[in-house]
Amino acid sequence: MSPVSLRRWSWIHKWSSLVCTVFMLLLCLTGLPLIYSHQIGELLGNEVEPPALSAAQAAQVAVAPRADLDRVIAAGKARYPDKVMMYMSQDADQPALWFLTMGAHPNDEKFVSIAVDARTAQYVAEPPIEGGAVMAFLFHLHVDLFADVPGKLFLGFMGLLLIVAVVSGVVLYAPFMRKLEFGAVRHGRTARLKWLDLHNLLGIVTLVWTLVVGATGVVNTLADVLLEYWQRTEIAAMVKPYAGQAAPAKLASIEASVQQARAVQPGMAVAFIAFPGTPFASPHHYGIYMRGDQALTARLYKPVLVDAGTGQVTDQRTLPWYLSALLLSQPLHFGDYGGAGMQFLWALLDLATIVVLGSGLYLWFKRGRAAARAKADKTAASKPVPQPQPALAREGEPQ
Repeated sequence: MSPVSLRRWSWIHKWSSLVCTVFMLLLCLTGLPLIYSHQIGELLGNEVEPPALSAAQAAQVAVAPRADLDRVIAAGKARYPDKVMMYMSQDADQPALWFLTMGAHPNDEKFVSIAVDARTAQYVAEPPIEGGAVMAFLFHLHVDLFADVPGKLFLGFMGLLLIVAVVSGVVLYAPFMRKLEFGAVRHGRTARLKWLDLHNLLGIVTLVWTLVVGATGVVNTLADVLLEYWQRTEIAAMVKPYAGQAAPAKLASIEASVQQARAVQPGMAVAFIAFPGTPFASPHHYGIYMRGDQALTARLYKPVLVDAGTGQVTDQRTLPWYLSALLLSQPLHFGDYGGAGMQFLWALLDLATIVVLGSGLYLWFKRGRAAARAKADKTAASKPVPQPQPALAREGEPQ
């Protein structure tokens, strides 16, 4: 690599790193507890577990494992009779619970969350929204800096700069390592040199992870934009035949509607249901979102629209590629694919990345001080040294 190219790549690496490092440190620090959000929720008592069944209930469940969904909704409405259904969902790893979201209207931001036993249709608990105040604070700090969509897009730009910094760092690392063995850390010399070697070593070790987490993080910051585009295109096309029609005065049975969705998508389970008037449905439809039963397909949804008045399926479509990429990137970003082992690996790599980012700031600070000191020494050396002046001859002495 020519000296000119080396300087150019060095400039790119320096400034892309400096601009994004503080924000990347924030994301790594807040992301670490989010990797273990479920475990932390259990320790804080914020996770809901299905209750133990009595002998009579167990016998009933053996005959009918799933409670009628209309009864499940009735359990929520019995607790909040003045609220309407917005969503109901079921986690793939917790099929014994339904989580109901209810509000004063279909787009109420002050909604309540209710857990109902999926086997007996009995009320269980009201889990705290977003896992409680602490986890909600960390989540929003990590996702949008409490600035909603602009905050997400800003962090997405920081993620792009991180990718640029990583790629430019690899370009610079190749000629640098020609002089040293791979992984060499030079001890016994200056602290700055030792930290430079550690910075380079950990940067290469975490290279693939940083690129994966950085890229999936950028995709996740586009979630709101992609969903809005999908709603304005795909969903709008699916409900276009109902334009100008009045919403149904009486809603069809949700149990019967789900059975219709299962009939057209056999082998798939219900991930969540959007009720009429919510962004994932329409004023005339239930939006029933089905998922697969494998580790990968369980992350991918297939929307089935059911007429909320008649309970009949009106349309179904496969998600576009950009939403599939979004859904697959979300669990990969937090290490949710491989259980406890992958979470532990993600946590270790997160800690290593914190060291890389912190050492980068340290090296920049030390280099700046060294450059300032060298400049001061050069300035001092360039000043003329005062020469001793001969004493004036006393009067009468020869000059």
